[in-house]
Amino acid sequence: MKFDRALYWVECGAQPTDTVRNILSGEGVYLMKHLRGGVKKGAFDEATCEAKFAAWKADKQKGLDAFEAKMAAEKKAADAARLDAEKKANEEIAKKVADKKAAEAAAKAEAEAAANAEAEAETAEAAEGETTETPAEA
Repeated sequence: MKFDRALYWVECGAQPTDTVRNILSGEGVYLMKHLRGGVKKGAFDEATCEAKFAAWKADKQKGLDAFEAKMAAEKKAADAARLDAEKKANEEIAKKVADKKAAEAAAKAEAEAAANAEAEAETAEAAEGETTETPAEA
C-alpha cells in the first residue's frame, strides 16, 4: 500500500468502504490525518506530529512482535506435545512388538525343547534296545 497516496485521498475526502477503512486505520492513515489536522489548527508542530506517529507505529510493532512471539511459543509447545504423544505411541508399539517377539521366542523354545525331548526319548529307546539285544546275543 502506498501510505502517502492513501493519506492524500483520505484528506481529499475519499469515502472508503468499511473494509478499506479498517485496513487504512490499521496502517495508521486515519491517525496521521487526525495528527495533520492538529498541525493545521496549530495545536502542535509537524515534528511533534511525526514523533507521535512514530511512537504509535513503534508501539504497534511491539505489539505485533509480542503476538508473533506468543504464537511461536504456542506452536513450539504444541509441537513438543505432539512429539511427546508420538513418542509415547511409538513406545507402546515397541512394547507390543517386543512382547510378540518374546512370545514367539518362547513358543519356538518350547517347540525346540519338545523336539529335543522327543529326540532324547528316541535316543534313550534306541540305547535301551541296544543294551537288551547285547545280552541276548551273548
